[in-house]
Amino acid sequence: MQKPKNAQEGIAQLRADVAGSPDCGNSHYNLAVALMGVKNYDEAEACLNDAVGCSPTLAEGYVMLGSIALQRDDVEGCLYYNTLATKSRAGFAVGYGNIGFLELQRGNVEEAIKNLKKAIVHNSKFVQAYTTLANAYLMKGLVDESIEMSLKALEAEPDFPISHHNLGIAYLEKEDYAQAIVHFDKAQSMGYEVPEALLKEVEPHRV
Repeated sequence: MQKPKNAQEGIAQLRADVAGSPDCGNSHYNLAVALMGVKNYDEAEACLNDAVGCSPTLAEGYVMLGSIALQRDDVEGCLYYNTLATKSRAGFAVGYGNIGFLELQRGNVEEAIKNLKKAIVHNSKFVQAYTTLANAYLMKGLVDESIEMSLKALEAEPDFPISHHNLGIAYLEKEDYAQAIVHFDKAQSMGYEVPEALLKEVEPHRV
């Protein structure tokens, strides 16, 4: 097959794939991904519903339906689809991670922690889940647990600036200014914008 010259040509080829294999969930899913790339969310949603209809274990399809719901500020819809994702395929870490993130945004810290722990059980290298869990622990005042999760994230991905930022905040909570400075500086060196108020707080403690 000739490589498409642009997005529209690629979409046309994927439409042909769907027409040739209407019962193939992956064909519908691939078309949906392309349609989302050009922000055609309504048609992408229809394709994703066809995808999970053909392949009920296609957890990625439910997650993308959740993404479309979130585009429409429908948090409940996003939670619903990510829950379906975890039910459609056992051990689907992304679904649990997304639920944890959403629950944390809604202030349901305990529910967030429960789902984030499940995400990590199913994927021990899930950096974003560790990072969100670190935030959840900070919200509960569990600073040592937050530090542990941020360090786990950095074990999986050493150059993850958000984890350095989170460590800076956690060490600041413990009044360990030297470590806070180290991690704020690392986050900044990676292009992460540390809030000015935090930098001013540690500045007097620089050696």
